[in-house]
Amino acid sequence: MATDVKELMAKVGKIRILTNRLIDDQLAGDYHSTFKGQGVEFDEVRPYVPGDDVRTIDWNVTARTGQPFIKRFSEERELTILFLVDVSGSQGYGSVRRSKMELAAEVTALLALTAIRNQDKIGLVLFSDRIVKYIPPRKGRDSVMRLVREVLAAEDNAEGGTDIVEALRFLNGVQKRRAVVFLVSDFMGCAGYEKMLRATAHHHDLVCVPVTDPAEAELPDVGLVELEDPETGELALVDTSSASVRRAFAAKAEEDAAELKRTLLKTGVDTLRIDTASPYIDEVRALFRRRARKR
Repeated sequence: MATDVKELMAKVGKIRILTNRLIDDQLAGDYHSTFKGQGVEFDEVRPYVPGDDVRTIDWNVTARTGQPFIKRFSEERELTILFLVDVSGSQGYGSVRRSKMELAAEVTALLALTAIRNQDKIGLVLFSDRIVKYIPPRKGRDSVMRLVREVLAAEDNAEGGTDIVEALRFLNGVQKRRAVVFLVSDFMGCAGYEKMLRATAHHHDLVCVPVTDPAEAELPDVGLVELEDPETGELALVDTSSASVRRAFAAKAEEDAAELKRTLLKTGVDTLRIDTASPYIDEVRALFRRRARKR
């Protein structure tokens, strides 16, 4: 047990060093310009002057006074950032140098540390086919490392299926004020969540983070192997030397990826696609640039 704790803390330490370096070298200032200003709060009303945006007219005050007034808004001084991280059985898989869970922990650390530097609050929901853990939003660098520890520690107990609907329903229940929400999942073995995605995106600033591994898209030719579904525990004997079996596997993986892409496009949420075999910093920066263009 002590060895496990040491290994966990060593992983947390490496992630902290890596993500701090990435923030210093490549993300300084990008987060603030991308997310700050997305949340605004009412400040005051003042008389309308020529050149003001007519869309900001406060019609209630205008009707009451007989003179046009506009609403003024100020940038919220702090944001709430929530991470919904999938810790189901399939998230523990990784065919390259890290598992999908480890990758999720790295990206969570990167975004959480950036948020903390901007004086924002961060919180965490771990879920599978149930809510595994909830850490309410709070400030402080210690909060970031706790989030990372919880995600990495969950890898040893990764099990069960994926219920995105329940995770989003729980989030909407505990987080009443608008927040920036990162939904980190491989989206495997789940369906029927489009409506809940739309509802959550209407209330919160939702960013979906699909996590993939290259081996999930292509079956290698290694002969007869027994495969286990990490979410159900079901076993299947598969002849990977069969070209038709490999083609069917690749076709199903491509179909699933296309369906996920269609769903996310239809709901209009931002996406941050990450893969266990590829650097993710470019994808994070691309997300920030897309959001900046939208603004």
